Amino acid sequence: MTMDDPRLHSVGTGQPVPITEADLHAYADGQLAPARQAQMEQFLAEHPTQAARVRAWQEQNALLHSLLDPVRAEPVPPRLSMPARTAMAWRSLAAGVLIAAVSAGAAWSLRGMVEGGAALSLAAGPALSGFAQRAAIAHAVYSPDKRRPVEVGADQEQALVTWLTRRMGAQVRAPALAPLGYALIGGRLLPGEKGPVAQFMYGADDGRRLTLYVTREVAAADTAFRFGQDGAVKVFYWVENGFGYAISADADRAALMEVSEEVYRQLKPG
Repeated sequence: MTMDDPRLHSVGTGQPVPITEADLHAYADGQLAPARQAQMEQFLAEHPTQAARVRAWQEQNALLHSLLDPVRAEPVPPRLSMPARTAMAWRSLAAGVLIAAVSAGAAWSLRGMVEGGAALSLAAGPALSGFAQRAAIAHAVYSPDKRRPVEVGADQEQALVTWLTRRMGAQVRAPALAPLGYALIGGRLLPGEKGPVAQFMYGADDGRRLTLYVTREVAAADTAFRFGQDGAVKVFYWVENGFGYAISADADRAALMEVSEEVYRQLKPG
């Protein structure tokens, strides 16, 4: 255990005080009781590496507040206001739609993807379900938005990736798709069934948009590459190394396949 290992440290009286990763995040978010906050301040003064991590998180929080607080402060148009009971019913309906079965996925075979001699297995796509279904819905909800399609824009890509990585609890990346005609617009954090989900959005010169949905809510054994469709939204999705990936777009299937191959190549471990 190094001096900057946040597991067990002496603070003040010399008595061991457990400092956990959760404590560091709580301090960065301003959620500690005054006495505990004082202990954390002393700990951070003695451990510059951990202090630097906390400052980076606080800077990310400040960035997000500067981006999102003006939106939150905007008045709700009268035509959109609704009684609390109606609003709760609407949210319940939205949640129901999210988990309801949507139109059947059109099964389609994808040519073998070979990387270093190893081919990803193929499987016919049944009706969209699970994270693929949620990815299609998220694409349909956010991609048409012209004013605020993402929470954090591409001009803050590093902050976006760092923020999503911290919230997801594992490294996430935004693939570079410019050679295929799609530039990164930005991304957002979405709620999954049991935890956070990342969505990256890309745009083409002709206005078309494509989204990459990244989740850890996957079945470990489900490693096949699949295709499905919900209305105009086409989805390629697969599982790799404990992550579920879904590429969604209102695009030609062959073009979407090419994008999916490139994303798979860039995100494949090793």
